[in-house]
Amino acid sequence: MKLLQNNGIAALARQLALWTLAMILLGSGAAYAQAQQTVVGQVTHLSGVLTVRHADGTRKVLGVKSAILEGDTLITERETYTRVKFIDNAEIVLRPGSEVAVNKYVYDEKKPESDSVAIGLVKGGLRAVTGLVGKRNHDAVNFDTPTATIGIRGTNFGALFCQNDCGGVPSVSGKSPENGLHVDVSSGAVVVSNGGGQQLFQAGQFGYVATPNTPPVIVPPSQGIQVTMPPSISQNNNTGTRYIGKNSDPQCVVQ
Repeated sequence: MKLLQNNGIAALARQLALWTLAMILLGSGAAYAQAQQTVVGQVTHLSGVLTVRHADGTRKVLGVKSAILEGDTLITERETYTRVKFIDNAEIVLRPGSEVAVNKYVYDEKKPESDSVAIGLVKGGLRAVTGLVGKRNHDAVNFDTPTATIGIRGTNFGALFCQNDCGGVPSVSGKSPENGLHVDVSSGAVVVSNGGGQQLFQAGQFGYVATPNTPPVIVPPSQGIQVTMPPSISQNNNTGTRYIGKNSDPQCVVQ
């Protein structure tokens, strides 16, 4: 009987040791996988609370100089504005209550044919400034929204998606913006397309898309919604690393 008990204890000890080893290997594998993910951008300006949901589902709170990985989803809390600079010098600024997914970001300085950028505006609003990818390969950059896809043409534009959550957004008329996608173009042009058709919007124009199957339309300035950002976020008065990714200082990239 005593021998059986000793054998049972030994077997349990072996199982515990194997379980511990498996957990260690699993943790190491996850850390290695995350380390292998591509750094595609960096937080350069931040006012408020910014969180990220990584591709593996884990969440973290970010700060200035935090790295942005391909596959990350950025989430701004109430009263939070943030600005992100990408590896090709493109930039986006997020409004409070926004959710933006960096679905794909491929930039190779020596291989323009490999360029591919796909940003998803899930909710809220942003302003975007074209980087090197958009300047040399217009068709390689797309911003997806719940009602339409925005293609860029060397652009500074704003996009705001409302779903009963834009009550605090200022407008010329003083009324809350209608549900749907609102677009404004400061420079360059964008092409907005969906199941209802497509429309070119040039500098100074405003656009609106009500649903995924209604055509994008140009609206007069008196009805347009311009996505504005605080000067502290939109101006270059913050310190961030100059280079992102391979050429960055590892001490300045925080996840």
